[in-house]
Amino acid sequence: MNLILLGPPGAGKGTQARRLEDTRGLVQLSTGDMLRALVAEGGPLGQQAKDIMSAGKLMPDELMIAMIAERISKPDVAKGFILDGFPRTVGQADALDRMLADKGLKLDHVIEMKVDDAALVDRITGRYTCAKCGQGYHDRFQKPAVDGVCDNCGSTEFKRRADDNAETVTTRLAQYHAQTAPILPYYQEHGVLKTVDGMADIDVVTKEIEAILA
Repeated sequence: MNLILLGPPGAGKGTQARRLEDTRGLVQLSTGDMLRALVAEGGPLGQQAKDIMSAGKLMPDELMIAMIAERISKPDVAKGFILDGFPRTVGQADALDRMLADKGLKLDHVIEMKVDDAALVDRITGRYTCAKCGQGYHDRFQKPAVDGVCDNCGSTEFKRRADDNAETVTTRLAQYHAQTAPILPYYQEHGVLKTVDGMADIDVVTKEIEAILA
C-alpha cells in the first residue's frame, strides 16, 4: 500500500506515519532524509545532489523522482511507503504517478490532515520538552503533574524549539497552503484524496486513517 500524508508542520503526520509503520509495515519516506542519505552514500545520483545543494539551488524534479524510484526499489519498502514532503506541485504529482506506473505501482490513498490554522499555532507555540529525557509537554494541554518537574525523569530543565513561535509557524502554514492547494484538485480528480481531522485526538485520527485504508 502506497500513501501520501499531506499536512502542515505540527499536524501530526510523523506520529501517524510511525503508527502505520508499526501496524502495516510501511516505510516513511521523507525527501529531506532521503537526500541526506543519498549524498552520504555517494554514487552518481548522490554526487549530483551534492553539487546542486552546494550551489544553493533547488533540486530538479527529475532528480527527486529518480531518488524516490531508487529508494522504493529497496527490499524494506516491499509492503509499501508513506511519502512525506513530496510532491508539492501538480508537475511533481504527475511525474510521480508516471514513475510509479512504470514500476507497476500506484498511489492507493492521499490523505490530507486538515487543520485549523489558529488552533495549530496555539498547539505548536505552547509545546516544550524536558531537556534531559525529551518528554513532551504543553503550556495548556499537557503540563507536568508537579509544576517545573518532569513526570518521566524528575528533571527541572526544559527547552523549546527556537522556531516554535507564532510568526514562524504562521509563515510555515502560509507556505504549506500555497504549495499544497494546487495538488488537492489533482488527487481529487484521480479519486485518491481523502481528508481527516488533523486537530482531533491522536487516537481518533489513527482510527479515521485506518477506516480509509480498510
